[in-house]
Amino acid sequence: MLEDVKPALRAVVMITVTPFDGAGQIDGPGYRSVLRRTLDAGIDVVTPNGNTSEFYSLTAVERDQALALTVEEAAGRALVVAGVGYDMRTAVESAVSARAAGAGAVMVHQPVHPYLSADGWVDYHRAVAEAVPELGVVCYLRSPHIPAGALAELARVAPNFVGVKYAVPDPVAFGQAVTVVDEAAGADRLVWICGLAETWAPFFWPVGAEGFTSGLANVTPELSLRLLDALRTDPAAARDLWRQLKPFEDLRAANGSADNVTVVKEALAQLDLCRRTVRPPISELPAAGQAEVAAWLKAVSA
Repeated sequence: MLEDVKPALRAVVMITVTPFDGAGQIDGPGYRSVLRRTLDAGIDVVTPNGNTSEFYSLTAVERDQALALTVEEAAGRALVVAGVGYDMRTAVESAVSARAAGAGAVMVHQPVHPYLSADGWVDYHRAVAEAVPELGVVCYLRSPHIPAGALAELARVAPNFVGVKYAVPDPVAFGQAVTVVDEAAGADRLVWICGLAETWAPFFWPVGAEGFTSGLANVTPELSLRLLDALRTDPAAARDLWRQLKPFEDLRAANGSADNVTVVKEALAQLDLCRRTVRPPISELPAAGQAEVAAWLKAVSA
């Protein structure tokens, strides 16, 4: 299974939403329905328990529930990359649980700590990787203070470290990191994924990105897949499609990305696919934002 993970990651890596029911609990049928729709459209890599999944507002039991629902729906259809994180022990235990549940890889969230060293970052990820040698490990790099050398060192000590979800909005630094790791660990040692979704994917692509993460794919999976195909084959078409998708992603990025999840769930609610309910510390869109989402949905369906 491990040898299949790297090729699979060269894709649209969809981060699942976590629908809630009227009582505020995970809506199992709604979760399955939203996910099944994207799988039917051709999405073949899914990450439950990512940031778009409201990872940090889910309990451990709920994270296990979301993973189980994803594995059941995606069985034989998509690679499941389970999000894990928090303290190192919890991240390790979550990775082990993901393996038992049937995930093919884990995505390790940026460690949550006010103080973060490069060596400590490597140790954290190495502990996760060593606990699940059969699974691919993808790091979620959000800090500009983690140097490319740390990625190269992790590639050296963790054979199942297979990919980088790069979410620092700096294509130049990204390209430099790709170069450093390629020179230290060998070209194609890692799969490089733009972790900033459709907005940034065209800018990361020329310097090494081979896939991108997406919350939008929950809403319009066909458009995300079209962008991936265009990035591979037709830069002019990719540019035109990027202009079409950017207004939605701009709504998500507003106010320091406060509405990142909210906008996706609002769109899904307007499509009658799940409730718009989110959990604090995020909140639902006001009427003006709801109208902007409706206008965008109308525009892309015209």
